[in-house]
Amino acid sequence: MAGIGGIGGRALASRLGRVGAWSFALQRLSAADAGSAVAELERLGYPSVWIPESLGSKEVFAHSAILLAASERAIVAPGIANIHARDPMAMANGAKALGEAYPGRFVLGIGVSHAPSVEIRGGDYGKPLEQMTAYLDAMAGAQYAAPEPAEPVPLVLAALGPRMLELAAARADGAHPYFVPVEHTPFARERLGPEPCLAVEQTAVLSTDPGEARRIGRAFARHYLALPNYANNLRRVGWSDEDIAGDGSDRLIDAVIAWGDVDAIVGRVRQHLDAGADHVCVQLRAESSADPALAGYAELAAGLLEA
Repeated sequence: MAGIGGIGGRALASRLGRVGAWSFALQRLSAADAGSAVAELERLGYPSVWIPESLGSKEVFAHSAILLAASERAIVAPGIANIHARDPMAMANGAKALGEAYPGRFVLGIGVSHAPSVEIRGGDYGKPLEQMTAYLDAMAGAQYAAPEPAEPVPLVLAALGPRMLELAAARADGAHPYFVPVEHTPFARERLGPEPCLAVEQTAVLSTDPGEARRIGRAFARHYLALPNYANNLRRVGWSDEDIAGDGSDRLIDAVIAWGDVDAIVGRVRQHLDAGADHVCVQLRAESSADPALAGYAELAAGLLEA
Protein backbone atom coordinates (compact mmCIF):
# COMPACT_ATOMS: atom_id res chain seq x y z
CA MET A 1 0.00 0.00 0.00
CA ALA A 2 1.16 3.53 -0.73
CA GLY A 3 1.86 5.57 2.36
CA ILE A 4 3.16 8.98 3.35
CA GLY A 5 6.76 9.52 2.32
CA GLY A 6 9.08 7.13 0.57
CA ILE A 7 9.11 8.55 -2.95
CA GLY A 8 12.77 9.49 -2.42
CA GLY A 9 14.47 12.84 -2.26
CA ARG A 10 15.89 12.77 -5.79
CA ALA A 11 12.50 11.93 -7.29
CA LEU A 12 10.86 14.71 -5.29
CA ALA A 13 13.51 17.24 -6.31
CA SER A 14 12.94 16.36 -9.97
CA ARG A 15 9.20 16.73 -9.58
CA LEU A 16 9.33 20.08 -7.78
CA GLY A 17 11.76 21.68 -10.23
CA ARG A 18 14.43 24.16 -9.27
CA VAL A 19 12.14 27.10 -8.46
CA GLY A 20 8.57 27.44 -7.22
CA ALA A 21 6.24 30.04 -5.71
CA TRP A 22 5.40 30.40 -2.00
CA SER A 23 2.35 32.51 -1.15
CA PHE A 24 0.73 33.75 2.05
CA ALA A 25 -1.60 35.93 -0.02
CA LEU A 26 -3.55 32.97 -1.41
CA GLN A 27 -4.99 32.17 2.02
CA ARG A 28 -6.31 35.75 2.28
CA LEU A 29 -8.26 35.54 -0.99
CA SER A 30 -11.64 34.05 -1.81
CA ALA A 31 -11.60 30.52 -3.17
CA ALA A 32 -12.33 31.83 -6.67
CA ASP A 33 -9.59 34.47 -6.56
CA ALA A 34 -7.06 32.07 -5.04
CA GLY A 35 -7.87 29.53 -7.73
CA SER A 36 -7.40 32.12 -10.45
CA ALA A 37 -4.07 33.15 -8.94
CA VAL A 38 -2.67 29.61 -8.77
CA ALA A 39 -3.83 28.99 -12.34
CA GLU A 40 -1.90 32.10 -13.40
CA LEU A 41 1.23 30.97 -11.54
CA GLU A 42 0.91 27.66 -13.37
CA ARG A 43 0.51 29.46 -16.71
CA LEU A 44 3.67 31.47 -15.96
CA GLY A 45 5.58 28.22 -15.62
CA TYR A 46 5.96 27.79 -11.86
CA PRO A 47 5.75 24.03 -11.25
CA SER A 48 4.91 24.23 -7.54
CA VAL A 49 2.97 26.48 -5.18
CA TRP A 50 3.61 26.41 -1.42
CA ILE A 51 1.00 27.61 1.07
CA PRO A 52 0.99 28.19 4.84
CA GLU A 53 -1.04 26.96 7.76
CA SER A 54 -0.75 29.71 10.35
CA LEU A 55 -3.14 30.96 13.03
CA GLY A 56 -6.29 32.21 11.33
CA SER A 57 -5.41 30.82 7.91
CA LYS A 58 -7.52 28.47 5.84
CA GLU A 59 -7.41 24.82 6.92
CA VAL A 60 -4.55 23.53 4.83
CA PHE A 61 -6.13 20.41 3.29
CA ALA A 62 -9.27 22.29 2.30
CA HIS A 63 -7.09 25.08 0.89
CA SER A 64 -4.92 22.60 -1.01
CA ALA A 65 -8.00 20.96 -2.53
CA ILE A 66 -9.28 24.35 -3.74
CA LEU A 67 -5.96 25.14 -5.43
CA LEU A 68 -5.51 21.67 -6.92
CA ALA A 69 -9.01 21.79 -8.40
CA ALA A 70 -8.33 25.21 -9.93
CA SER A 71 -5.14 24.14 -11.71
CA GLU A 72 -4.08 21.38 -14.04
CA ARG A 73 -0.43 20.58 -13.42
CA ALA A 74 0.87 22.61 -10.48
CA ILE A 75 2.08 20.81 -7.37
CA VAL A 76 0.55 22.17 -4.17
CA ALA A 77 2.61 21.84 -0.99
CA PRO A 78 1.72 22.97 2.54
CA GLY A 79 4.63 24.77 4.10
CA ILE A 80 3.65 23.64 6.65
CA ALA A 81 0.70 21.60 7.94
CA ASN A 82 0.78 21.99 11.72
CA ILE A 83 0.92 18.69 13.63
CA HIS A 84 -0.92 20.39 16.52
CA ALA A 85 -3.86 21.25 14.26
CA ARG A 86 -4.90 17.61 13.67
CA ASP A 87 -4.16 14.13 14.92
CA PRO A 88 -1.77 11.85 12.98
CA MET A 89 -4.55 9.78 11.39
CA ALA A 90 -6.29 12.90 10.10
CA MET A 91 -2.98 14.19 8.70
CA ALA A 92 -2.12 10.92 6.96
CA ASN A 93 -5.61 10.32 5.61
CA GLY A 94 -6.07 13.88 4.38
CA ALA A 95 -2.80 13.60 2.46
CA LYS A 96 -3.74 10.21 1.00
CA ALA A 97 -7.12 11.53 -0.15
CA LEU A 98 -5.48 14.37 -2.05
CA GLY A 99 -2.71 12.09 -3.34
CA GLU A 100 -5.29 9.68 -4.75
CA ALA A 101 -7.44 12.45 -6.27
CA TYR A 102 -4.52 14.40 -7.77
CA PRO A 103 -1.74 11.90 -8.56
CA GLY A 104 1.74 13.38 -8.33
CA ARG A 105 0.46 16.86 -7.48
CA PHE A 106 0.38 17.02 -3.69
CA VAL A 107 3.38 17.20 -1.37
CA LEU A 108 2.79 17.07 2.39
CA GLY A 109 4.94 19.39 4.47
CA ILE A 110 4.51 19.05 8.23
CA GLY A 111 6.05 20.78 11.22
CA VAL A 112 5.85 21.30 14.97
CA SER A 113 5.02 25.03 14.67
CA HIS A 114 5.98 27.37 17.55
CA ALA A 115 5.14 27.44 21.24
CA PRO A 116 2.98 30.63 21.18
CA SER A 117 0.87 29.34 18.27
CA VAL A 118 0.43 25.92 19.83
CA GLU A 119 -0.61 27.46 23.16
CA ILE A 120 -3.28 29.56 21.43
CA ARG A 121 -4.65 26.34 19.91
CA GLY A 122 -4.74 24.82 23.40
CA GLY A 123 -1.97 22.35 22.69
CA ASP A 124 1.23 21.36 24.47
CA TYR A 125 4.39 22.31 22.58
CA GLY A 126 6.53 19.88 24.56
CA LYS A 127 9.80 18.59 23.07
CA PRO A 128 9.60 19.14 19.30
CA LEU A 129 11.84 16.27 18.19
CA GLU A 130 10.11 13.75 20.41
CA GLN A 131 6.68 15.00 19.34
CA MET A 132 7.54 14.79 15.66
CA THR A 133 9.03 11.32 15.97
CA ALA A 134 5.95 9.99 17.77
CA TYR A 135 3.68 11.74 15.27
CA LEU A 136 5.46 10.14 12.31
CA ASP A 137 5.16 6.74 13.97
CA ALA A 138 1.42 7.25 14.43
CA MET A 139 0.98 8.45 10.85
CA ALA A 140 2.70 5.32 9.57
CA GLY A 141 0.26 3.15 11.50
CA ALA A 142 -2.91 5.07 10.66
CA GLN A 143 -5.91 3.14 9.33
CA TYR A 144 -7.29 4.21 5.94
CA ALA A 145 -10.43 2.68 4.43
CA ALA A 146 -10.54 4.62 1.15
CA PRO A 147 -8.61 3.76 -2.03
CA GLU A 148 -4.88 4.30 -1.59
CA PRO A 149 -3.00 6.70 -3.84
CA ALA A 150 -1.09 5.04 -6.67
CA GLU A 151 2.24 6.09 -5.16
CA PRO A 152 3.38 7.44 -1.77
CA VAL A 153 2.56 11.06 -1.03
CA PRO A 154 5.90 12.90 -0.77
CA LEU A 155 6.69 14.11 2.75
CA VAL A 156 8.95 16.96 3.87
CA LEU A 157 9.55 18.23 7.40
CA ALA A 158 9.86 21.86 8.43
CA ALA A 159 13.42 21.75 9.75
CA LEU A 160 15.96 24.32 10.89
CA GLY A 161 18.18 22.74 13.53
CA PRO A 162 20.51 19.76 13.19
CA ARG A 163 18.35 17.15 14.91
CA MET A 164 15.15 17.95 12.98
CA LEU A 165 17.15 17.97 9.74
CA GLU A 166 18.56 14.55 10.63
CA LEU A 167 15.05 13.30 11.38
CA ALA A 168 13.91 14.60 7.99
CA ALA A 169 16.73 12.67 6.35
CA ALA A 170 15.79 9.48 8.21
CA ARG A 171 11.99 9.62 8.05
CA ALA A 172 10.94 11.89 5.17
CA ASP A 173 11.74 12.70 1.56
CA GLY A 174 13.26 16.04 2.44
CA ALA A 175 13.22 19.24 4.47
CA HIS A 176 11.66 22.68 4.08
CA PRO A 177 13.65 25.42 5.86
CA TYR A 178 11.83 28.75 6.11
CA PHE A 179 13.10 32.30 6.84
CA VAL A 180 16.73 31.40 6.41
CA PRO A 181 19.77 33.22 4.99
CA VAL A 182 21.93 31.54 2.36
CA GLU A 183 24.49 30.44 4.94
CA HIS A 184 21.90 28.05 6.41
CA THR A 185 21.63 26.09 3.16
CA PRO A 186 25.06 24.37 3.21
CA PHE A 187 24.50 23.60 6.91
CA ALA A 188 21.16 21.98 6.06
CA ARG A 189 22.60 20.02 3.16
CA GLU A 190 25.43 18.70 5.32
CA ARG A 191 22.97 17.47 7.96
CA LEU A 192 20.59 15.97 5.39
CA GLY A 193 23.19 14.25 3.26
CA PRO A 194 22.96 13.96 -0.52
CA GLU A 195 19.69 12.05 -0.99
CA PRO A 196 16.89 14.09 0.68
CA CYS A 197 15.30 16.98 -1.16
CA LEU A 198 16.20 20.39 0.27
CA ALA A 199 13.38 22.84 -0.54
CA VAL A 200 14.26 26.30 0.79
CA GLU A 201 11.87 29.23 1.15
CA GLN A 202 13.25 32.62 0.04
CA THR A 203 11.29 35.80 0.74
CA ALA A 204 11.76 38.58 -1.80
CA VAL A 205 10.68 42.15 -2.52
CA LEU A 206 10.84 43.31 -6.12
CA SER A 207 11.99 46.88 -5.49
CA THR A 208 15.26 48.70 -6.07
CA ASP A 209 14.44 51.34 -3.44
CA PRO A 210 16.28 50.29 -0.24
CA GLY A 211 13.87 52.12 2.05
CA GLU A 212 10.75 50.67 0.45
CA ALA A 213 12.20 47.17 0.18
CA ARG A 214 13.35 47.06 3.80
CA ARG A 215 10.07 48.56 5.04
CA ILE A 216 8.07 45.80 3.33
CA GLY A 217 10.63 43.23 4.43
CA ARG A 218 10.55 44.33 8.06
CA ALA A 219 6.75 44.26 8.17
CA PHE A 220 7.05 40.60 7.21
CA ALA A 221 10.12 39.73 9.29
CA ARG A 222 9.29 41.19 12.70
CA HIS A 223 6.93 38.35 13.62
CA TYR A 224 9.58 35.72 12.84
CA LEU A 225 12.39 37.53 14.63
CA ALA A 226 10.28 37.39 17.79
CA LEU A 227 9.89 33.59 17.62
CA PRO A 228 12.63 31.65 19.46
CA ASN A 229 12.95 28.93 16.80
CA TYR A 230 13.82 31.41 14.07
CA ALA A 231 15.92 33.68 16.27
CA ASN A 232 17.94 30.73 17.59
CA ASN A 233 18.47 29.44 14.07
CA LEU A 234 19.89 32.80 13.01
CA ARG A 235 22.23 32.72 16.01
CA ARG A 236 23.26 29.20 14.99
CA VAL A 237 24.55 30.47 11.66
CA GLY A 238 26.38 33.43 13.17
CA TRP A 239 23.98 36.35 13.60
CA SER A 240 24.26 38.41 16.77
CA ASP A 241 21.60 39.40 19.29
CA GLU A 242 22.07 43.00 18.12
CA ASP A 243 21.21 41.99 14.54
CA ILE A 244 18.13 40.06 15.66
CA ALA A 245 16.80 42.61 18.17
CA GLY A 246 13.70 44.65 17.37
CA ASP A 247 12.88 44.64 13.68
CA GLY A 248 16.33 43.40 12.71
CA SER A 249 19.43 45.17 11.48
CA ASP A 250 19.61 46.26 7.84
CA ARG A 251 22.28 43.63 7.30
CA LEU A 252 20.07 40.85 8.65
CA ILE A 253 16.98 41.99 6.74
CA ASP A 254 19.06 42.02 3.56
CA ALA A 255 20.27 38.48 4.31
CA VAL A 256 16.89 36.86 4.88
CA ILE A 257 14.90 38.90 2.35
CA ALA A 258 16.18 39.27 -1.19
CA TRP A 259 15.31 42.63 -2.70
CA GLY A 260 16.17 44.58 -5.77
CA ASP A 261 15.62 44.00 -9.47
CA VAL A 262 15.05 40.69 -11.23
CA ASP A 263 18.77 39.96 -11.44
CA ALA A 264 19.24 40.52 -7.69
CA ILE A 265 16.46 38.11 -6.74
CA VAL A 266 17.49 35.50 -9.30
CA GLY A 267 21.04 35.85 -7.97
CA ARG A 268 19.91 35.04 -4.43
CA VAL A 269 18.06 31.98 -5.67
CA ARG A 270 21.19 30.83 -7.49
CA GLN A 271 23.19 31.24 -4.28
CA HIS A 272 20.86 28.80 -2.50
CA LEU A 273 21.04 26.35 -5.40
CA ASP A 274 24.83 26.60 -5.53
CA ALA A 275 24.96 26.03 -1.75
CA GLY A 276 23.07 22.75 -1.95
CA ALA A 277 19.35 23.49 -2.28
CA ASP A 278 17.39 21.40 -4.78
CA HIS A 279 14.40 23.71 -4.90
CA VAL A 280 13.86 27.34 -3.90
CA CYS A 281 10.29 28.54 -3.41
CA VAL A 282 10.18 32.32 -3.75
CA GLN A 283 7.75 34.20 -1.52
CA LEU A 284 7.27 37.53 -3.26
CA ARG A 285 5.96 40.19 -0.87
CA ALA A 286 3.98 43.23 -1.95
CA GLU A 287 2.67 46.26 -0.07
CA SER A 288 -0.53 44.41 0.84
CA SER A 289 -0.35 40.95 2.39
CA ALA A 290 -3.44 40.03 0.35
CA ASP A 291 -1.71 40.84 -2.97
CA PRO A 292 -0.53 37.63 -4.69
CA ALA A 293 2.04 39.74 -6.59
CA LEU A 294 1.25 38.08 -9.91
CA ALA A 295 2.77 40.92 -11.92
CA GLY A 296 5.99 40.48 -9.97
CA TYR A 297 6.01 36.72 -10.47
CA ALA A 298 5.46 37.35 -14.18
CA GLU A 299 8.42 39.73 -14.27
CA LEU A 300 10.61 37.22 -12.43
CA ALA A 301 9.47 34.14 -14.30
CA ALA A 302 11.97 34.03 -17.16
CA GLY A 303 14.98 34.61 -14.93
CA LEU A 304 13.85 32.33 -12.12
CA LEU A 305 12.84 29.44 -14.32
CA GLU A 306 16.20 29.54 -16.07
CA ALA A 307 17.93 29.25 -12.67
